[in-house]
Amino acid sequence: MRVLHVYKTYYPDTIGGVEQVLFQLTKSLAALGVENRLFVLSPDAQPDVIERSEVKIIRCRYTLQMASTPMALWALPVFRAQLQWADVVHYQFPWPFADLLHFMAGVRRPSVVTYQSDVVRQTLLLGIYRPLMRRFLRSVDRVVATSPNYLNTSPVLSTLGRVVDVIPNGLDAKSQSQASTEKLSFWQHRLGSGFFLFVGVLRYYKGLHTLVAAARHVRKTIVIAGDGPEYRALVAQAKALDLNHVKFIGQVSDEDKAALFQLALAFVFPSHVRSEAFGMSLVEAASYGLPMISCEIGTGTTFVNLPGETGLAVPPEDPEALAIAMQALLSDPNRTSLMGQAAKQRYARKFTANVMASRYFALYRELVES
Repeated sequence: MRVLHVYKTYYPDTIGGVEQVLFQLTKSLAALGVENRLFVLSPDAQPDVIERSEVKIIRCRYTLQMASTPMALWALPVFRAQLQWADVVHYQFPWPFADLLHFMAGVRRPSVVTYQSDVVRQTLLLGIYRPLMRRFLRSVDRVVATSPNYLNTSPVLSTLGRVVDVIPNGLDAKSQSQASTEKLSFWQHRLGSGFFLFVGVLRYYKGLHTLVAAARHVRKTIVIAGDGPEYRALVAQAKALDLNHVKFIGQVSDEDKAALFQLALAFVFPSHVRSEAFGMSLVEAASYGLPMISCEIGTGTTFVNLPGETGLAVPPEDPEALAIAMQALLSDPNRTSLMGQAAKQRYARKFTANVMASRYFALYRELVES
Protein backbone atom coordinates (compact mmCIF):
# COMPACT_ATOMS: atom_id res chain seq x y z
CA MET A 1 0.00 0.00 0.00
CA ARG A 2 1.23 3.50 -0.88
CA VAL A 3 0.26 6.42 1.36
CA LEU A 4 0.87 10.09 0.55
CA HIS A 5 1.02 12.07 3.79
CA VAL A 6 0.43 15.82 3.50
CA TYR A 7 1.50 18.49 5.97
CA LYS A 8 3.03 21.94 5.84
CA THR A 9 6.42 20.98 7.31
CA TYR A 10 8.65 18.20 8.58
CA TYR A 11 12.17 17.49 9.76
CA PRO A 12 14.76 18.94 9.29
CA ASP A 13 12.98 22.29 8.78
CA THR A 14 10.97 22.25 12.00
CA ILE A 15 10.52 20.28 15.20
CA GLY A 16 7.09 19.97 16.81
CA GLY A 17 4.29 17.71 17.93
CA VAL A 18 2.79 16.96 14.51
CA GLU A 19 6.24 16.33 13.07
CA GLN A 20 6.80 13.81 15.86
CA VAL A 21 3.44 12.15 15.12
CA LEU A 22 4.32 11.87 11.44
CA PHE A 23 7.68 10.33 12.28
CA GLN A 24 6.14 7.78 14.63
CA LEU A 25 3.27 6.99 12.24
CA THR A 26 5.33 6.55 9.08
CA LYS A 27 7.99 4.52 10.86
CA SER A 28 5.42 2.10 12.28
CA LEU A 29 3.47 1.95 9.01
CA ALA A 30 6.67 1.08 7.16
CA ALA A 31 7.07 -1.91 9.49
CA LEU A 32 3.60 -3.02 8.32
CA GLY A 33 4.69 -2.89 4.69
CA VAL A 34 3.35 0.55 3.81
CA GLU A 35 5.36 2.74 1.43
CA ASN A 36 5.22 6.32 2.71
CA ARG A 37 5.74 9.64 0.99
CA LEU A 38 5.29 13.03 2.64
CA PHE A 39 4.44 16.20 0.69
CA VAL A 40 5.61 19.37 2.48
CA LEU A 41 6.66 22.95 1.82
CA SER A 42 10.09 24.19 2.82
CA PRO A 43 11.89 27.56 3.02
CA ASP A 44 14.55 26.41 0.53
CA ALA A 45 13.62 22.87 -0.65
CA GLN A 46 17.22 22.00 -1.44
CA PRO A 47 17.24 19.10 -1.86
CA ASP A 48 13.68 18.73 -3.09
CA VAL A 49 13.60 15.03 -2.19
CA ILE A 50 14.94 13.59 1.07
CA GLU A 51 15.06 9.85 1.60
CA ARG A 52 14.57 8.85 5.23
CA SER A 53 14.14 5.36 6.61
CA GLU A 54 10.51 5.99 7.51
CA VAL A 55 9.40 8.22 4.63
CA LYS A 56 10.38 9.81 1.33
CA ILE A 57 9.95 13.58 1.70
CA ILE A 58 8.82 15.58 -1.35
CA ARG A 59 9.55 19.26 -0.75
CA CYS A 60 8.43 22.42 -2.57
CA ARG A 61 9.89 25.81 -1.73
CA TYR A 62 7.16 28.09 -0.44
CA THR A 63 6.69 31.57 -1.87
CA LEU A 64 4.53 33.06 0.87
CA GLN A 65 3.81 32.44 4.54
CA MET A 66 0.88 34.04 6.30
CA ALA A 67 -0.50 33.21 9.77
CA SER A 68 1.74 30.12 10.03
CA THR A 69 0.45 28.91 6.65
CA PRO A 70 3.12 28.39 3.97
CA MET A 71 1.94 28.50 0.36
CA ALA A 72 3.62 27.83 -2.99
CA LEU A 73 2.48 28.76 -6.49
CA TRP A 74 4.18 25.76 -8.12
CA ALA A 75 3.05 23.16 -5.56
CA LEU A 76 0.01 22.00 -7.54
CA PRO A 77 1.77 20.07 -10.35
CA VAL A 78 4.12 18.43 -7.85
CA PHE A 79 1.17 17.43 -5.67
CA ARG A 80 -0.74 16.07 -8.67
CA ALA A 81 2.26 13.95 -9.64
CA GLN A 82 2.38 12.42 -6.17
CA LEU A 83 -1.35 11.69 -6.29
CA GLN A 84 -0.77 9.49 -9.33
CA TRP A 85 1.55 7.36 -7.19
CA ALA A 86 -0.64 7.12 -4.06
CA ASP A 87 -3.33 4.67 -3.02
CA VAL A 88 -4.41 6.85 -0.07
CA VAL A 89 -3.95 10.55 0.78
CA HIS A 90 -3.59 11.38 4.47
CA TYR A 91 -3.76 15.07 5.51
CA GLN A 92 -2.72 16.51 8.88
CA PHE A 93 -5.06 19.37 9.82
CA PRO A 94 -4.88 22.35 10.07
CA TRP A 95 -3.06 23.56 6.98
CA PRO A 96 -5.47 25.69 4.87
CA PHE A 97 -3.26 25.49 1.78
CA ALA A 98 -3.76 21.71 1.75
CA ASP A 99 -7.51 22.30 1.52
CA LEU A 100 -6.92 24.36 -1.63
CA LEU A 101 -4.58 21.74 -3.08
CA HIS A 102 -7.19 19.06 -2.45
CA PHE A 103 -9.82 20.85 -4.55
CA MET A 104 -7.50 22.28 -7.21
CA ALA A 105 -5.98 18.85 -7.83
CA GLY A 106 -9.40 17.20 -7.95
CA VAL A 107 -8.35 14.42 -5.57
CA ARG A 108 -10.05 11.13 -6.40
CA ARG A 109 -7.96 8.90 -4.16
CA PRO A 110 -9.34 7.70 -0.79
CA SER A 111 -8.62 10.52 1.64
CA VAL A 112 -8.17 10.80 5.41
CA VAL A 113 -7.80 13.88 7.61
CA THR A 114 -6.29 13.71 11.08
CA TYR A 115 -7.73 16.70 12.92
CA GLN A 116 -4.85 17.66 15.18
CA SER A 117 -6.19 21.03 16.38
CA ASP A 118 -8.77 23.74 15.96
CA VAL A 119 -7.61 27.01 14.44
CA VAL A 120 -7.19 28.85 17.74
CA ARG A 121 -5.10 31.98 17.45
CA GLN A 122 -6.00 33.36 13.99
CA THR A 123 -9.61 34.18 14.84
CA LEU A 124 -10.02 36.93 12.22
CA LEU A 125 -8.67 34.78 9.40
CA LEU A 126 -10.82 31.87 10.61
CA GLY A 127 -13.92 33.78 9.52
CA ILE A 128 -12.56 33.88 5.97
CA TYR A 129 -11.28 30.31 6.04
CA ARG A 130 -14.33 28.64 7.65
CA PRO A 131 -16.35 27.94 4.44
CA LEU A 132 -13.35 26.29 2.76
CA MET A 133 -12.53 24.35 5.93
CA ARG A 134 -16.03 22.93 6.29
CA ARG A 135 -16.22 22.01 2.63
CA PHE A 136 -12.85 20.26 2.86
CA LEU A 137 -13.72 18.30 6.02
CA ARG A 138 -16.98 17.16 4.49
CA SER A 139 -15.39 16.17 1.17
CA VAL A 140 -12.77 13.72 2.49
CA ASP A 141 -13.64 10.08 3.11
CA ARG A 142 -12.76 9.96 6.81
CA VAL A 143 -12.02 12.47 9.55
CA VAL A 144 -10.05 11.33 12.60
CA ALA A 145 -9.82 13.10 15.97
CA THR A 146 -6.94 12.32 18.32
CA SER A 147 -9.03 12.06 21.49
CA PRO A 148 -12.69 11.81 22.48
CA ASN A 149 -12.15 14.91 24.62
CA TYR A 150 -11.21 17.01 21.62
CA LEU A 151 -14.00 15.54 19.50
CA ASN A 152 -16.59 16.50 22.11
CA THR A 153 -15.31 20.04 22.74
CA SER A 154 -14.19 21.19 19.30
CA PRO A 155 -16.66 23.72 17.87
CA VAL A 156 -15.83 22.34 14.42
CA LEU A 157 -15.85 18.58 14.99
CA SER A 158 -18.87 18.56 17.28
CA THR A 159 -20.97 20.36 14.63
CA LEU A 160 -19.52 18.76 11.50
CA GLY A 161 -22.57 16.59 10.89
CA ARG A 162 -20.67 13.39 10.13
CA VAL A 163 -19.13 10.47 11.97
CA VAL A 164 -15.61 11.19 13.24
CA ASP A 165 -13.22 8.37 14.17
CA VAL A 166 -10.90 8.61 17.18
CA ILE A 167 -7.29 7.37 16.87
CA PRO A 168 -4.90 8.70 19.53
CA ASN A 169 -1.42 9.83 18.60
CA GLY A 170 1.27 7.35 19.61
CA LEU A 171 4.94 7.03 20.47
CA ASP A 172 7.39 4.16 20.17
CA ALA A 173 9.20 3.95 23.49
CA LYS A 174 11.66 1.43 22.04
CA SER A 175 12.98 4.06 19.63
CA GLN A 176 13.86 6.47 22.42
CA SER A 177 17.45 7.05 23.42
CA GLN A 178 18.74 5.29 26.51
CA ALA A 179 20.65 7.33 29.06
CA SER A 180 24.14 6.11 29.83
CA THR A 181 25.38 5.77 33.40
CA GLU A 182 27.65 8.75 32.77
CA LYS A 183 24.76 10.90 31.54
CA LEU A 184 22.58 9.98 34.51
CA SER A 185 25.44 10.78 36.86
CA PHE A 186 26.03 14.14 35.17
CA TRP A 187 22.44 15.32 35.53
CA GLN A 188 22.02 13.89 39.01
CA HIS A 189 25.11 15.79 40.13
CA ARG A 190 23.78 18.99 38.53
CA LEU A 191 20.07 18.77 39.45
CA GLY A 192 19.68 16.00 42.01
CA SER A 193 16.72 13.66 41.55
CA GLY A 194 13.02 13.65 42.36
CA PHE A 195 12.47 17.02 40.68
CA PHE A 196 9.50 18.31 38.70
CA LEU A 197 10.15 18.31 34.96
CA PHE A 198 8.86 20.07 31.86
CA VAL A 199 10.26 19.27 28.40
CA GLY A 200 9.14 21.00 25.22
CA VAL A 201 9.28 24.07 23.02
CA LEU A 202 8.71 27.20 25.12
CA ARG A 203 5.68 28.59 23.29
CA TYR A 204 2.96 30.94 24.52
CA TYR A 205 0.34 28.22 24.98
CA LYS A 206 2.53 26.01 27.19
CA GLY A 207 1.46 28.00 30.27
CA LEU A 208 4.96 28.02 31.75
CA HIS A 209 4.43 31.45 33.28
CA THR A 210 1.95 29.68 35.57
CA LEU A 211 4.53 27.05 36.52
CA VAL A 212 7.08 29.73 37.37
CA ALA A 213 4.49 31.56 39.48
CA ALA A 214 3.56 28.30 41.23
CA ALA A 215 7.24 27.75 42.10
CA ARG A 216 6.95 30.42 44.78
CA HIS A 217 4.95 27.90 46.84
CA VAL A 218 6.94 24.74 46.01
CA ARG A 219 10.42 24.46 47.48
CA LYS A 220 11.53 21.67 45.20
CA THR A 221 13.70 21.82 42.09
CA ILE A 222 11.73 22.50 38.91
CA VAL A 223 13.53 21.76 35.66
CA ILE A 224 12.42 23.41 32.41
CA ALA A 225 14.15 21.83 29.41
CA GLY A 226 13.73 23.39 25.98
CA ASP A 227 14.03 26.60 24.04
CA GLY A 228 11.59 28.81 22.22
CA PRO A 229 9.98 32.25 21.91
CA GLU A 230 9.10 32.51 25.63
CA TYR A 231 12.55 31.60 26.98
CA ARG A 232 13.76 35.12 27.87
CA ALA A 233 10.47 36.18 29.41
CA LEU A 234 10.34 33.08 31.60
CA VAL A 235 13.94 33.46 32.77
CA ALA A 236 13.24 37.10 33.60
CA GLN A 237 10.10 36.13 35.52
CA ALA A 238 11.98 33.57 37.61
CA LYS A 239 14.80 36.02 38.27
CA ALA A 240 12.38 38.76 39.35
CA LEU A 241 10.78 36.33 41.83
CA ASP A 242 14.21 35.12 43.03
CA LEU A 243 13.38 31.50 42.22
CA ASN A 244 16.80 29.85 42.20
CA HIS A 245 15.26 26.39 42.32
CA VAL A 246 13.72 26.85 38.84
CA LYS A 247 16.38 25.59 36.44
CA PHE A 248 16.30 26.52 32.75
CA ILE A 249 18.64 24.12 30.99
CA GLY A 250 17.85 24.91 27.34
CA GLN A 251 17.38 22.42 24.55
CA VAL A 252 18.77 18.99 25.34
CA SER A 253 19.75 15.93 23.33
CA ASP A 254 17.58 12.82 23.24
CA GLU A 255 19.96 11.05 25.63
CA ASP A 256 19.92 13.99 28.04
CA LYS A 257 16.13 14.02 27.88
CA ALA A 258 16.01 10.32 28.68
CA ALA A 259 18.18 10.92 31.74
CA LEU A 260 15.92 13.75 32.92
CA PHE A 261 12.80 11.59 32.59
CA GLN A 262 14.49 8.83 34.57
CA LEU A 263 15.55 11.18 37.38
CA ALA A 264 12.31 13.18 37.68
CA LEU A 265 9.56 12.72 40.25
CA ALA A 266 6.74 13.94 38.01
CA PHE A 267 6.03 15.72 34.74
CA VAL A 268 4.31 19.11 34.79
CA PHE A 269 2.47 20.26 31.67
CA PRO A 270 0.64 23.54 32.36
CA SER A 271 -0.62 24.31 28.81
CA HIS A 272 -3.60 26.61 29.20
CA VAL A 273 -5.25 27.09 25.79
CA ARG A 274 -6.68 24.76 23.14
CA SER A 275 -3.63 25.18 20.92
CA GLU A 276 -2.34 22.31 23.08
CA ALA A 277 -4.59 19.76 21.46
CA PHE A 278 -2.98 16.52 22.63
CA GLY A 279 0.42 16.72 24.30
CA MET A 280 3.00 14.31 22.90
CA SER A 281 5.28 15.24 25.80
CA LEU A 282 2.68 13.74 28.14
CA VAL A 283 2.77 10.49 26.16
CA GLU A 284 6.55 10.48 26.45
CA ALA A 285 6.38 11.08 30.20
CA ALA A 286 3.83 8.28 30.58
CA SER A 287 6.10 5.90 28.66
CA TYR A 288 8.74 6.49 31.36
CA GLY A 289 6.22 5.84 34.13
CA LEU A 290 6.02 9.42 35.40
CA PRO A 291 2.87 10.75 37.06
CA MET A 292 1.66 13.93 35.39
CA ILE A 293 0.08 17.25 36.24
CA SER A 294 -1.83 18.95 33.42
CA CYS A 295 -4.59 21.53 33.01
CA GLU A 296 -8.20 20.77 32.17
CA ILE A 297 -8.69 22.64 28.89
CA GLY A 298 -11.06 20.25 27.15
CA THR A 299 -8.41 18.69 24.94
CA GLY A 300 -6.41 15.47 24.77
CA THR A 301 -4.18 16.46 27.68
CA THR A 302 -6.71 15.00 30.14
CA PHE A 303 -7.20 12.00 27.88
CA VAL A 304 -3.52 11.10 28.05
CA ASN A 305 -3.40 12.10 31.73
CA LEU A 306 -6.49 10.74 33.45
CA PRO A 307 -7.05 12.87 36.57
CA GLY A 308 -6.84 10.80 39.73
CA GLU A 309 -5.44 7.76 37.91
CA THR A 310 -2.27 8.72 36.04
CA GLY A 311 -1.82 12.13 37.66
CA LEU A 312 -3.66 15.29 38.58
CA ALA A 313 -5.45 18.00 36.63
CA VAL A 314 -5.85 21.63 37.67
CA PRO A 315 -7.61 24.68 36.23
CA PRO A 316 -5.56 26.60 33.65
CA GLU A 317 -3.53 29.66 34.71
CA ASP A 318 -4.05 28.96 38.41
CA PRO A 319 -0.63 29.02 40.14
CA GLU A 320 -2.07 28.21 43.55
CA ALA A 321 -3.94 25.13 42.29
CA LEU A 322 -0.85 23.99 40.41
CA ALA A 323 1.30 24.41 43.52
CA ILE A 324 -1.20 22.42 45.62
CA ALA A 325 -1.10 19.58 43.08
CA MET A 326 2.70 19.56 43.09
CA GLN A 327 2.75 19.50 46.89
CA ALA A 328 0.24 16.64 46.86
CA LEU A 329 2.64 14.50 44.82
CA LEU A 330 5.53 15.42 47.10
CA SER A 331 3.62 14.58 50.27
CA ASP A 332 2.32 11.14 49.21
CA PRO A 333 5.14 9.09 47.63
CA ASN A 334 3.09 5.88 47.53
CA ARG A 335 0.20 7.46 45.61
CA THR A 336 2.67 9.21 43.33
CA SER A 337 4.37 5.91 42.53
CA LEU A 338 1.03 4.19 41.81
CA MET A 339 0.04 7.00 39.45
CA GLY A 340 3.33 6.58 37.59
CA GLN A 341 2.73 2.86 37.21
CA ALA A 342 -0.81 3.51 35.95
CA ALA A 343 0.54 6.05 33.43
CA LYS A 344 2.95 3.51 32.00
CA GLN A 345 0.25 0.84 31.76
CA ARG A 346 -2.16 3.24 30.04
CA TYR A 347 0.58 4.24 27.61
CA ALA A 348 1.15 0.58 26.68
CA ARG A 349 -2.58 0.05 26.06
CA LYS A 350 -3.46 3.20 24.14
CA PHE A 351 -0.55 5.36 23.09
CA THR A 352 2.12 3.25 21.42
CA ALA A 353 3.07 4.00 17.83
CA ASN A 354 2.17 0.41 16.91
CA VAL A 355 -1.39 0.84 18.19
CA MET A 356 -1.74 4.10 16.24
CA ALA A 357 -0.27 2.70 13.03
CA SER A 358 -2.29 -0.54 13.10
CA ARG A 359 -5.53 1.42 13.41
CA TYR A 360 -4.63 3.74 10.53
CA PHE A 361 -3.55 0.76 8.45
CA ALA A 362 -6.94 -0.87 9.02
CA LEU A 363 -8.64 2.40 8.04
CA TYR A 364 -6.57 2.74 4.86
CA ARG A 365 -7.31 -0.86 3.90
CA GLU A 366 -11.02 -0.39 4.45
CA LEU A 367 -11.05 2.68 2.19
CA VAL A 368 -8.99 1.06 -0.56
CA GLU A 369 -11.07 -2.12 -0.56
CA SER A 370 -14.35 -0.21 -0.66
